[in-house]
Amino acid sequence: MRFSCGNDLLDIDVNHCIVAGWTGRDPAAIQHHVDELAQIGVAPPSAVPLYYRVSSSLLTQASVIEVVGPGTSGEVEPLLIQQQGALYLGLASDHTDRDLEAHSVALSKQACAKPAATALWRFEGVAGHLDDIMLNSWIREGDGDAWVPYQSGSLGAIRPLADLIEGSGITAAASDSAAAMLCGTLGVSSGGVRSASAFRMELKDPVLDRSITHAYDIVTLPIIA
Repeated sequence: MRFSCGNDLLDIDVNHCIVAGWTGRDPAAIQHHVDELAQIGVAPPSAVPLYYRVSSSLLTQASVIEVVGPGTSGEVEPLLIQQQGALYLGLASDHTDRDLEAHSVALSKQACAKPAATALWRFEGVAGHLDDIMLNSWIREGDGDAWVPYQSGSLGAIRPLADLIEGSGITAAASDSAAAMLCGTLGVSSGGVRSASAFRMELKDPVLDRSITHAYDIVTLPIIA
């Protein structure tokens, strides 16, 4: 995968990918997300946080993904990539099969591509103000052209990324190749977790006045029994 980082272009071959789940910093917010997903049949986690291993090939910079059936949705998340001792912060969507999630969260994570933006920031450049960085997402529903606000909040709502780095083992995983971790998401602003025809997301740094963005369309393939 090729990323821009300032004036540099980085070719990164991710061979280890983790999806961190249930990473809310506020226990009440975690419970809200548990309750939110319980409404669509998802069982509560055995522990918090959890670190799901998924195929590294799921990470994609494509502007279109294909999913099976109408029961999938995106989640805006900070993306950490570690390579050769260097750590970067980016943006990705933990697109998830919600119908499968009711059966197995781990399998649902593996079922869908994980779209990622093409830009990264060096982690040391943002480490001092991570809690100020904002995550936003919008969805386009049906055949409409309007973007509807879907998620919004700061990284201060997510467990400190340093804690997730330690708990996930991403540094050890990156000892001989690049490793990536999607670091958890925010609750939905209104209307509940739901599918869409397109997903747009943003990582916004108000301190350094810059943003990383990405959008992708979702093509739904039929379920053939």
